[in-house]
Amino acid sequence: MMFVLGVVLFALGITASVALHEAGHMWTAQKLGMKVRRYYIGFGPRIFSFRRGETEYGLKALPAGGFCDIAGMTALDELAPDEYDRAMYKQKTWKRLVVMSGGIAMNFLIGIVLVYALAVSSGLPNTETRAVVGTVGCAAPTQAGEEGGYAPAECEGVGPAQAAGIQPGDVIVAVGDTRVETFGQLVQATQPLSGTVDFTVERDDETLTFPVAIQQVQRWVYESDDPDAEPVSREVGAIGVGGEPRVLEYTPLSAVPATFEFTGYLAARTAEALVQLPSKVSDLWTAVTGGERAVDTPVSVVGASVIGGQFAEAGIWQSFVLLLAQLNFFLGAFNLLPLLPLDGGHMAVAIYERLRNWVRNLRGLADGPPVDYMKLLPLTYVAVVVGGAYMLLTLTADIVNPIKLL
Repeated sequence: MMFVLGVVLFALGITASVALHEAGHMWTAQKLGMKVRRYYIGFGPRIFSFRRGETEYGLKALPAGGFCDIAGMTALDELAPDEYDRAMYKQKTWKRLVVMSGGIAMNFLIGIVLVYALAVSSGLPNTETRAVVGTVGCAAPTQAGEEGGYAPAECEGVGPAQAAGIQPGDVIVAVGDTRVETFGQLVQATQPLSGTVDFTVERDDETLTFPVAIQQVQRWVYESDDPDAEPVSREVGAIGVGGEPRVLEYTPLSAVPATFEFTGYLAARTAEALVQLPSKVSDLWTAVTGGERAVDTPVSVVGASVIGGQFAEAGIWQSFVLLLAQLNFFLGAFNLLPLLPLDGGHMAVAIYERLRNWVRNLRGLADGPPVDYMKLLPLTYVAVVVGGAYMLLTLTADIVNPIKLL
């Protein structure tokens, strides 16, 4: 039941994001004096509509998108007499750019608001991947607490790392001659050791070396890559350090800079995902033809909703909200691509016209005519066909071989 509810809620979240994207175009166009003829959520048969002022608002049967019909988006658009002077393609370049970026900005704003809400309510994932020391103290002699299991046993006193001078906030970069980049690598490099070993750390702008006496402790370790294999008890080396928490908590005030820092992290991941889109075709085809579905393959709206349902079923609402925020960042970044019919394609045309007219004016010539979109249609068709085929492949993979994160 929770899975279905999660799927529905995530689909509604996507619909709201698309509706607000189109509203971003509509509001900026209206404020800048352009005529917005229609604003609809969904496609297909009309369910209802109403008119307010000069704009018709409505809802259609298929909640798979939406559109905002601005008079004269291109010179191909037929105009009524009262629309001629207000046609979008006749406006100043900055106005056209503001309107076309209004939807993109709305997606980014939605993502930022969701990240801030997550930071205040439950914290944000720690994006630090280096071996940063979060805590120092004793090294638990066993990994079985009073009630058994894998919890570390109680211990007191100073641990090997603390006795050697390692402090919270230090970044461990080497264990002996072995370079380490993550906390997991630090553990792997330390466990086989005994005796005294040099640990190299970065502290502020300094690189320091500390001889640490490795302590032998009992730990449960996995000795096989088989996911069904059971851990075995082994004596391994430890130094008594813990990593930073996986989730960082914030106050409403401290959440503000944290939100923008985390947004920057997501922006970098989004850019990487966009660059990798072409290379994922083979992975998607493998998934469609019965192979294993990699968790880093693209997903359609259906696939994202299914993942949202999985998070809801498991009660991981933080991941649910974060996924919706990531989707908005991706939609915003994707629409920036300078390809028609994306917003970025219309922005590229406006910038081209402005630069062309500037050069013409320097030569004493009048502004040139609007770009002939008929000449751009072949490229537009290519983008639509390629993009449509990619979306169809992704949707097929989500139906026949969905990603299962939990």
